[in-house]
Amino acid sequence: MSMTETPPEEDERLPSFAEQMADQLGGWRGLVESSIPVVVFVLVNVVAALNPALIASVGIAVAIAVMRLVQRRPIRHAVNGLVGVGIGAAIAWNTGEEKDFYLPGILYGIAYGLALLGSVAIRQPLVGWIWSVIVAGGKSEWRGDPRMIRMFGWLTILWGVVWLAKVGVQAALYVADMDTALGVARLALGYPPYLLLLAITVWTVRRTTRTADAEVAPA
Repeated sequence: MSMTETPPEEDERLPSFAEQMADQLGGWRGLVESSIPVVVFVLVNVVAALNPALIASVGIAVAIAVMRLVQRRPIRHAVNGLVGVGIGAAIAWNTGEEKDFYLPGILYGIAYGLALLGSVAIRQPLVGWIWSVIVAGGKSEWRGDPRMIRMFGWLTILWGVVWLAKVGVQAALYVADMDTALGVARLALGYPPYLLLLAITVWTVRRTTRTADAEVAPA
């Protein structure tokens, strides 16, 4: 390699956090496709009954996975959605209670929210580690910067509180046997809060990073 050549990795632009998360979620198409089985379940359950709703939701999840496979598109998002829908459908089928379709999501949300808050308690904020894995290529220089640790700590608390709040609403509707309202809440409290938290995280990290860089830059 000559002295004037630039290493290939220096020419590559590191994808932004938003771009990386969009890839993890499958882009807007992935977001829409992962929501369709739940929408189908809610609508069919309102106009028909539990069993047809379960069959329709699982069927559409399978169809989405097959369609992606035929189109040679990544299917991991469709498979993840199929697994989630399948577990909920199996529980609801066995109990005969339509609200049990949402039980796995509620339990997952509680576990995730507690994990977020617990990570702050042990000074290992989970949002910081997720940032390291998704954006920083596994690097964790932020661990050596007290300001970044505090920032990721507050962001992780925000994520944990919001996550537990939204799952708390769903749990309350579950206990109250308000099945249709539970389905609507599952949709309304799904991606909108997630995308808002993502935007806040990106803005906060970039603002803090720019401030830190400006302070260490030579006059």
